[in-house]
Amino acid sequence: MKPIKYLACAAFTFSSVARAEEQGIAPGRDAERDLSKATIVVTASQSNSDVRTAPASVSIVSGGDLRRRPAQDLAEALENEPGVLINSVGMSRRGISIRGMSDEHVLTLVDGKRINDASANMAHVDFNLGWVPSIAIDRVEVVRGPLSALYGSEALAGVINVLTRRPEEKLEASGLALQSFRDGSGGNSSQVAALVGGPLNEQLGLVAWGENRRRDRTQSEEDPLQSELEARKALSGSVIGWWKPAEGQRIELGFMASDDDRARATVTSGSNPVYYEYQDHVTRSRALASYAGNWSWGDVHLSAYRSVLERVNERDQGQQPTAPTKATDVVVDGRLTFVPFASNRLTLGAEHRNERLRDATINAEGEDSVNHNAVFVQSEWELMPGAMLTLGSRFDHHPAYGWETSPRAYLVVEPVDGLVIRGGVGEAFKAATLKQLSPGYITVAAGGRFIITGNPDLKPETSRSYEAGVAYHGTGWQLGATLFQNDLSNLVQTECVEFCGIRGRERRTYLNVDKARIRGIELGGEVSPVEALTLSASYSYLDPRDLTADQQLAERPNHSAKLQMAWQMTDATQFNLRGRYIGKQTVYANALPQRLDGYDLWSFDISHELGDRLTLKAGVDNIFKKRLVEESTLYSVAEPGRMVFAGLGVSF
Repeated sequence: MKPIKYLACAAFTFSSVARAEEQGIAPGRDAERDLSKATIVVTASQSNSDVRTAPASVSIVSGGDLRRRPAQDLAEALENEPGVLINSVGMSRRGISIRGMSDEHVLTLVDGKRINDASANMAHVDFNLGWVPSIAIDRVEVVRGPLSALYGSEALAGVINVLTRRPEEKLEASGLALQSFRDGSGGNSSQVAALVGGPLNEQLGLVAWGENRRRDRTQSEEDPLQSELEARKALSGSVIGWWKPAEGQRIELGFMASDDDRARATVTSGSNPVYYEYQDHVTRSRALASYAGNWSWGDVHLSAYRSVLERVNERDQGQQPTAPTKATDVVVDGRLTFVPFASNRLTLGAEHRNERLRDATINAEGEDSVNHNAVFVQSEWELMPGAMLTLGSRFDHHPAYGWETSPRAYLVVEPVDGLVIRGGVGEAFKAATLKQLSPGYITVAAGGRFIITGNPDLKPETSRSYEAGVAYHGTGWQLGATLFQNDLSNLVQTECVEFCGIRGRERRTYLNVDKARIRGIELGGEVSPVEALTLSASYSYLDPRDLTADQQLAERPNHSAKLQMAWQMTDATQFNLRGRYIGKQTVYANALPQRLDGYDLWSFDISHELGDRLTLKAGVDNIFKKRLVEESTLYSVAEPGRMVFAGLGVSF
């Protein structure tokens, strides 16, 4: 990797791609250009790229597709995407895994801005996934592969970027109501959302949205006093305004907030079990100011934003709740893109992030903070027509372990029209959390079985990733294959260091103990045999290996496949059928490996336009009523059975 680091540092002197018309499309702008019909993405390089030739493996989910079905959060929204698997984060909650990597190694962005990572200092949480409703989403870009070279910590597996809507052409108003009914007791859900926005005059614009989302708890059939899936009640909203003081200049101010309540019935472990109610009250907010300027000599992007997440836990029957937690991130960042040479596009950027945590367990003061500082450079170089090389590196400074360098090199070649060959190599890292690094951190875990303490000597988790692929885009069809390998080091685990095996006295701490290797292949294709019908499929093979223990990594299926059929039945009616197969996977029960059988899940939705303003929606999730717990209690992800839904969309 040393030559790559030197090349990245010398990116100022390289020639690169011709300058795009503008540095990045504004959030909510059409994802397709009318003339070329090329789908434009921004996450892979922070500038406009055709998804076919972007310097990464990228897939896109449109907001329109999401609004046809009752997706409660990003996990449900992305479950049919290539290379994406839904895994367990505990307590029946789910996370997003990309190419077999942990959900903690996936960075989530909203409009290109990071949100404070709930899982960094809280256990068993999915609070990152549900606070932007489908009515506010223009599209979601999913990048598979490391992007620490642009975004820093947490981007080992990839990046999920939720781009929200900006009605730019005219005033718009839309609403969405969906009601789902579970085939069984409990589990019904509902979503009601509205959005209004557009230009107020030639310089000013405003967009606002809000959503109320609910889901009833689902009882366990094995023990009706426990919840299989928790109840959820969430209220969220946002207001964003923009001002265009001159041609090519844009200033935005915005505020987003959500209130998310969870409740479940559960039981303590041990010889005298106690049934009790477990509740989480989660509030989060983000205030944002940004500037984008397109000048004759280059483009400037500046932003400052403050994100706050608070969690209050409650438990009845005398059970000790988790300490209240408040995580605050303040970020100031900027980047400059210009063309130093005829075929070169150079991007320089910097970021300052202050991360603060208030939690009684973290140390004696109950509060700690850390400053993350970074600079990055990216050079995009057109070697020849149809050959694009992207070189870049980010340099992050953390007070606990100094500077981290994250280089990346990616080559895309289109030797003939439609044939794209791509490949790259990069390094990425994940900073240890405030709790993991705190010498004063101490908490009781596992129902009182042991305590966990912090370790200030932890190193960051790191990965080195390789990728090579080929794709052909023909008329009415496309086909592609990608090989990849991720080599991971210094993975953090808790290990017993004192009084091992003695309940109540055992002490564990965080240590860098694991090495892992995940490699595999992704295949994908799409065909439109007739104009009204599109068939698409993807297949992934994973070889996930824990090199330290010389065994398979848990809960990483070796095989998975996704299928989808989109049929425009009439001008007003669209039908979608989706299926996914999750293959055999290894889990560990009492440290012994167990193989779980594969399973498949199917769903469909249908939408019918009633004139220009109303759309009826209906469908079925989990058509064949698959319940994994009936096959084995070792499955970590709950599938509650068949759900039937109906809804109405309205727009003006």
